[in-house]
Amino acid sequence: MSESKGIRGLIKKIFGPVDLTTGSIAKGMIVFSLPVILSYLFQQIYTISDAAICGQTLSAGKVAGINDSASLIFIFLQFAFGSTAGFCVVTSLRIGAGDKEGMRRSFAVQIVLCAVISAILTAASILLIDPMLAWINITPDGGEAGREVYDAAKTYCIIIFAGIVAQMFYNFICSLLRSIGDSATPLAFLIGSTVLNIGLDILFIAGFGWGAAGAAAATVAAQLLSAVACFVYAVVRYKDLRLHKENWKFSAADFRRHLVQGIPLGLQFSVLAVGIIVMQSCVVSFDMLGGEMIAGHYAQNGFGSANKLNNFMMSPLMGLGVAVTSFIAQNSGAGADERVKKGAGRAMLLMLALFVITAGIGMLLTINGAYLYIFLSPEKITSETIRYGNIYLYTDFAMYAVLGSVFVLRGAVQGVGKSAFVLGAGAGELIARVLVCLFLPSAVNGAPVDAAAGNAAYFALCTADPLAWCASVAVLCFSFFPHVVRRGPGKKRDWLSAGRG
Repeated sequence: MSESKGIRGLIKKIFGPVDLTTGSIAKGMIVFSLPVILSYLFQQIYTISDAAICGQTLSAGKVAGINDSASLIFIFLQFAFGSTAGFCVVTSLRIGAGDKEGMRRSFAVQIVLCAVISAILTAASILLIDPMLAWINITPDGGEAGREVYDAAKTYCIIIFAGIVAQMFYNFICSLLRSIGDSATPLAFLIGSTVLNIGLDILFIAGFGWGAAGAAAATVAAQLLSAVACFVYAVVRYKDLRLHKENWKFSAADFRRHLVQGIPLGLQFSVLAVGIIVMQSCVVSFDMLGGEMIAGHYAQNGFGSANKLNNFMMSPLMGLGVAVTSFIAQNSGAGADERVKKGAGRAMLLMLALFVITAGIGMLLTINGAYLYIFLSPEKITSETIRYGNIYLYTDFAMYAVLGSVFVLRGAVQGVGKSAFVLGAGAGELIARVLVCLFLPSAVNGAPVDAAAGNAAYFALCTADPLAWCASVAVLCFSFFPHVVRRGPGKKRDWLSAGRG
């Protein structure tokens, strides 16, 4: 009996909320951020499983179509991710202030907002599929090879966009649980969702032969089931999340308070996606010759595979940034100004450690293009595919400390309620990336880029990422230093209590 109680106690401790306003700052941040980081890694495994199964079973053209569509999907799904993360800053502040009624009202407001935003995103994304594919030079007019890419990309996009509601509510409930200090439960559900997604991928793609449609359907189905299960668990596990009739009575100020936090962060993520689309369009140009797409799709598949590895390696840095938001928001709500300042400093040290680990492992995986064998069958891997993938990875890995700074600074600034600077950082990143993509490769090449362009032109394109990160850091510093580093008495909860957040 005692052993049984001990096991139940351990499970309750692991899957219980962490109070981020007390105790050791470094220990609390590590304990809380580790499940978040692991969640982001599994989220990427989720994506990688699609790519790996598709890359091993589908043609080069279909694989290129799925890879190319990633940047378009990123616009809408990242808005969903960013806005829900921003909404939950309000929840964290309510928890830090000890306001349980306010926390429940925040939960109810977010349910309404997520339903409305899901409907808008779904309608807009499906209506804009063809124009967006044209933005990245994917049309049915690029010859036989181009038509195959177009068909796969459009099919994949339609199904993913139809399932945005699953992604929206899944991100919402995970963000909400993290906002109350529970970062282990989202990880557990994500692991289950990943396993389910892999199984459905194999069934739909290899078993039923559904191709790109099967990959998309597996993703949506796994996310929908996980979202429902996680919602049920959260309400059963946490009594404070059980809504009552009075919790649904909210004012315009309640909506404004959440929108001010969520929309800028959602737009910031979507703005980044616009820049990535411009970059993807340039990548496709490296596979064009004489107005038609070359059959090997070397640049698209090399860059697409490298981009998936890049997303996987940067996910620990991104997860740390999300953990920083919850930590800073809870302590800001509690008026713990010293913990806010010290927490930001500890987070920067953790980021530097993650930079060394992630960039180092990533560089090892580039040897002889080893990572490509995860995403592509051997006959699709050539010296050209490796060249395109590795140049991109070398450029990004070298600047991961700057990327990590973006995530930590953004998390801290969002946590103290300065969401306008988060949006400004996204705008700076967009402008820098677009300018580099539109002008630098052709300037280095001496002519518009195509399949005949050399390494220098492609390297110029790849510098768009690091230069965009530098622009983002520059903007965030304008808020980080006065409102976090030099934070003093009198700043606690001011924006929340005034109804501006």
